[in-house]
Amino acid sequence: MDMCSGPLFKNILVFALPIMAMDLLQLLFNAVNMVVAGQFSGKEALAAIGATGSLINLIVNLFMGLSVGTSVVVAQEYGAKQPEDISRSVHTSICISIISGLIVMAAGLILCKPLLIMMGTPADILPLSVLYMKVYFLGIPASMVYNFGAGILRAIGDSRRPMNYLLVSGIVNVALNLFFVVALHMGVGGLALATDISQYLAMVLILMYLIRSDGVIRFDPRKMRIDGEKLRQIARIGLAAGMQSLLFSISNVLIQAAVNSFGSAMVAASSAAANIEGFVGTSMNAYYCAAVSFTGQNMGAKKFDRIDTIAKVCTALVFVTWFLLSGLTMLFARPLLALYTPDRFIVELGVTRLNIMMIAYFTCGIMNVFPGITRGMGFSVLPMLCTLVGACLLRILWLWTFFAWHPTIVMLFVCYPITWTLAGIGQVATFFYARRKVRSLGSTAEA
Repeated sequence: MDMCSGPLFKNILVFALPIMAMDLLQLLFNAVNMVVAGQFSGKEALAAIGATGSLINLIVNLFMGLSVGTSVVVAQEYGAKQPEDISRSVHTSICISIISGLIVMAAGLILCKPLLIMMGTPADILPLSVLYMKVYFLGIPASMVYNFGAGILRAIGDSRRPMNYLLVSGIVNVALNLFFVVALHMGVGGLALATDISQYLAMVLILMYLIRSDGVIRFDPRKMRIDGEKLRQIARIGLAAGMQSLLFSISNVLIQAAVNSFGSAMVAASSAAANIEGFVGTSMNAYYCAAVSFTGQNMGAKKFDRIDTIAKVCTALVFVTWFLLSGLTMLFARPLLALYTPDRFIVELGVTRLNIMMIAYFTCGIMNVFPGITRGMGFSVLPMLCTLVGACLLRILWLWTFFAWHPTIVMLFVCYPITWTLAGIGQVATFFYARRKVRSLGSTAEA
């Protein structure tokens, strides 16, 4: 896709829809994991998987953020028509993904049990949570390579192939889930193993395409090495993006610890509700990915005026997506939660969380889209600082004050929309600051 010319609304939507479908498919397959766990292995298995989500993200997200750096760097080079630089970035990125995946896998295997204990994971689900995480982290290297490869393809305007590869691997994942859990009675270990196998399949598919490609993103394993200059460029953007995700994960781990204090029933309810919320969040996340690639290419082509339109289009799409999906989620909350567990008490707890989250979920989309535009312009530290203050620190402060004074479920979950709003305001202000800097640099270059 040519992101530097043509109607932006149509192109952004056409580009974002496959990413949205890919993210929704991935979440759907994760939902199948939890449904299978809750229906065939009991509420303890459902709670055990749910208790690991924020912790997995905490360990993974710092390195996964480097894939954002890859997308920005490759998009800018593609927009500037620099094929040699693109090739060096591709080979450096794949190398980084392999090394990062091995580091994260080792960290997860070593740290999962002590961190789960520190979070106050209920004793009746702790062994299952540890087992799930240990098996799950064996597939992290494949997940890392796939995400870096998908970032490369999206940077040049190809959002369909990553979706197709995920669709194939996801179908395999669902089939193996049912086989391992229903037929072989392997429980949460079988669910994690099915996920691992599907991730390695997705990795193989995307690497095969990159190897066989005859374009600027062709990957030759014999040329795989880390280019120092490209590593610095990728790290400058990617580490800040990863740090932002890490900061979010730290606050979410603390909130998960607070959820754990209410017992395994609340853990199960919160896990199921969070999985449903993810369908709204990942839909809006597609516009973040579009914002990164479109802004990056237009920056490389020095078409700065189009960046304002990118911001307007992505904001409008966030509002429309929130209005439709949040409304449907609130309307069908109970039957959706009943898919995860037949326990009516757990369902009602889940409804409480969903109603609090959905009413202002558009603020989460705004908070995510504008950092994508700002990073696409080459500014990475400022969005991270906004996240540090607006989300991480304020959530911790909320837990230490309002929640400590009145420790209820409502008081716990209401911190999400409040911090999304405050962080979103900061991210919009950061975008305008970066926009002014870019325009002044462009004017200076023309003079």
